[in-house]
Amino acid sequence: MEFRSLRMVRSLLEMIRFSHTLFALPFALLSAALAWKEKEEFSWIELFGIVACMVFARSAAMSFNRIVDQRFDTANPRTARRHLPSGQLKVGHVWVFTIVCSIGFVASTLAFLTRNNPWPIILSLPVLIFIAAYSFSKRFTALSHFWLGASLMLAPVATWIAICGPIHLETPFVLGLAVLFWVAGFDILYACQDLDFDRKAGLFSIPSKVGIRSSLWRAFACHLVMLLLLICLWAVSPFLGWIYLAGVGCVGILLAYEHWLVQPEDMTRVNQAFFHVNGVISVGLLLIVLLQLAVHP
Repeated sequence: MEFRSLRMVRSLLEMIRFSHTLFALPFALLSAALAWKEKEEFSWIELFGIVACMVFARSAAMSFNRIVDQRFDTANPRTARRHLPSGQLKVGHVWVFTIVCSIGFVASTLAFLTRNNPWPIILSLPVLIFIAAYSFSKRFTALSHFWLGASLMLAPVATWIAICGPIHLETPFVLGLAVLFWVAGFDILYACQDLDFDRKAGLFSIPSKVGIRSSLWRAFACHLVMLLLLICLWAVSPFLGWIYLAGVGCVGILLAYEHWLVQPEDMTRVNQAFFHVNGVISVGLLLIVLLQLAVHP
């Protein structure tokens, strides 16, 4: 019985690709580092609350997405071997996991009440509804990639509000917009794999609407905007200097490499571009900002 329970937990974590929490978490921690610098006060309680909120929110949204998309995942050869379509997990188990994670997310915001900040608990349900609603977006808009980006944009913005409250929001807003265009760009690349299926199933995406070649240019444009916004972040934050700008230059090189990997005639390296390169970008930029803040007078 214990072995079966452990196997189910492992399957649930594999289903939501728990390891990919690092896509959004570094940007939340980056925003937190800037907020603590602004506030001139670090808090372990706030750090715990941020990490817990990120893990529970992403897990709830991902598992809900798997439930909502089960019919399409079953019909799509690329996703037919996922845990729900293949029968490795039952829908009831995934629903329980989704509800538990949703409750865990709301409960985690209570940590900030110890810091006399009610905003996280006030905004918890609207945030949860918004990120869960993304799962329906491909049914009616090709801009679903930007909805996903906006969902991850909430990570740095909400983190700042959780630490500093709703003041001086220009820094997290610029960072959040950079995250939005970064996510939208690589999600467009990822969606190129499903162009034929999306058209057949009547799902909306930029690749299914304009084709692969035009989609790659749109993804490239999104990532150019991201780089410009990261430079704007340097302009609006008093704590970022030449070390940070050097890091942004490295991000530009990695994004160029990502787009070199994905060619209209060759979609075989999409996963390498999507998972590996973007993981390096998010973690790397966080480390660069931490280094910058460590040497800032």
